[in-house]
Amino acid sequence: MDEKMKKVIEAAKLYYLLDKNQNEIARILGVSRPTVSRLLQTAKSEGIVEIRIKNPVEDSENLAKELEGKFNIKKAVVVPIPQYEDTLIKNYLGKRASYFLHEIVKDGDIIGVTWGTTLYHIAVELQQKPINNVKVVQLKGGISHSETNTYVSEILYLFGKAFNTAPVHLPLPAIVDHIVVRQAMEADRHIKRVLDLGKQANIAMFTIGPIKPDSLLFQLGYFNDDDLKEIYSNAAGDICSRFFDRQGYLLNESLNERTLGIGLEDLKKKEYSILVGGGSQKIDGIYGALKGGYANVIITDQYTARFLLDKKG
Repeated sequence: MDEKMKKVIEAAKLYYLLDKNQNEIARILGVSRPTVSRLLQTAKSEGIVEIRIKNPVEDSENLAKELEGKFNIKKAVVVPIPQYEDTLIKNYLGKRASYFLHEIVKDGDIIGVTWGTTLYHIAVELQQKPINNVKVVQLKGGISHSETNTYVSEILYLFGKAFNTAPVHLPLPAIVDHIVVRQAMEADRHIKRVLDLGKQANIAMFTIGPIKPDSLLFQLGYFNDDDLKEIYSNAAGDICSRFFDRQGYLLNESLNERTLGIGLEDLKKKEYSILVGGGSQKIDGIYGALKGGYANVIITDQYTARFLLDKKG
């Protein structure tokens, strides 16, 4: 290699890898500053240095189109995040999901919401929108004997505040011990009115519950040992406390019959059935939900999007 090419490579390393400026490089190599400029130009023209601009927005748009095609859904939104970490994911997805809802909501809409940390991150980011006759309704029960915070009151309050409406609460557990208890509760006309409003909602916003002991739903004391055995063996995730497998098939009919709130089949009928979620522990659940057709909009991050696209049935 001739001396000139050695200098070209040395100048390129100092400039692009070590962040030296051209004056510093001139001093180190013992040449003039215009010579350094020519050396760097040679490095580019000879292909020693290749400059590529990576546009995360463009990449995200491509991933979104691929998700829409693979899962045959109305809309995918892929949010670029700096690293694959749960709290960070919830922050970024919460902000983007709040924008999405703000864009689509219109006069007369009924918005059904669930509870949990992901929904709380969405709720705190919501901006007020001057629209009329919007209703906000809780889609599943959230009361438990546990002291764990489900954020249900805060979520409903913030959603109601954003859209200038008094939210409708469902003041019940998500899951009861016996089917007859659920049937008795649903027979009450006040409860029935709330459940019917959830079915009428044209917009539903929810996340996936991952299958892990420290997940919020698992801390509320709803499950007996048989429930837990089946869930840990076969479930990919839950939506509104209703569990399904990796192909989206509903699991554990007896548990499902003790669950209060909207059914998975009702979510399929929504104008906007919006699943917000990401992270390594939610990949199977999101995949199952999309395979089952329970969401027609997905808001996720670029890493989860890629895992979903690479995942085989």
